[in-house]
Amino acid sequence: MKSFLYKYRKFFIVLIVFSTVTISLFYSALKPQKTLPIYNPADVNPELVDSTVQYKSKYHTIADFSFVNQNGDTITQKNYEGKIYVADFFFTTCGSICPKMTTNLEDVQKAVLNNPKVMLLSHTVFPEVDSIPVLKAYAIKHAVVDSKWNLVTGDKKEIYTMARKSYLAVKLGRPDQLYDMVHTENFVLVDQKRRVRGFYDGTNKEEIKRLLEDINFLCQE
Repeated sequence: MKSFLYKYRKFFIVLIVFSTVTISLFYSALKPQKTLPIYNPADVNPELVDSTVQYKSKYHTIADFSFVNQNGDTITQKNYEGKIYVADFFFTTCGSICPKMTTNLEDVQKAVLNNPKVMLLSHTVFPEVDSIPVLKAYAIKHAVVDSKWNLVTGDKKEIYTMARKSYLAVKLGRPDQLYDMVHTENFVLVDQKRRVRGFYDGTNKEEIKRLLEDINFLCQE
């Protein structure tokens, strides 16, 4: 038996190597490939979407915008052209979910700090309170890197429109208050083509981990 194995040892070695490679290829072929959905208004909770776009089931992208950041600079879609970015809605005096969301965005900022493909964009839902100096103080408090993360303010109607027609992420506020908004804990992931690719609970560490994994996936896409 030993002499038989020795005589045909090269054959068995080749057979083992071939079998290993074949099994690996079959496993790779059968293993589900990671994908990220492309979200349209019709795919999202109607409470978070303006009624004028709720019917839309394809080709949704983030609209053009123009706001002012913590340094008084005008920020438009051009600043995010070709970028992957995380958008959210907050206000500086929020004492409930905002502190945790901001802390988690600080962690996201650290994770992507040296990745030129990724940026962050936070919109205040109370522009009447969150002036440029207020946003600047908030940015300093939370170690915001200006080249990576913009905290923006502007016309409330425009912010409302972006929140509910583009990012699909903010609930209606009081019906007697025009353009009133109740922001959610959602972080919105936007890809290089301005498409919504994911929603994440900004207060949940496991969701932040998933967000970072999806950012890395988009960077390789």
